[in-house]
Amino acid sequence: MSTIGTVLTVVLMILAVVLAAIILMQSKRSAGLGAVGGSSSGDSYWSKNKGNSMEGALEKYTKIGGALFMIIAFIVNLVG
Repeated sequence: MSTIGTVLTVVLMILAVVLAAIILMQSKRSAGLGAVGGSSSGDSYWSKNKGNSMEGALEKYTKIGGALFMIIAFIVNLVG
């Protein structure tokens, strides 16, 4: 494996640990499918401003981290 492959593998391992920590910091969503029923929680003040909260930030970081993980894993596969 080339030097770039080794560096990307190390970055991938660090990203995996950080992503696992971010996922574990998120709160559980205990409502599950029960919230699908006639609940109007989709229009609440909390749901409209969720992006400004810590939970919204963790969700955004999870999406970005997951995308980076997939891209780097694909590149490591091509290089190695």
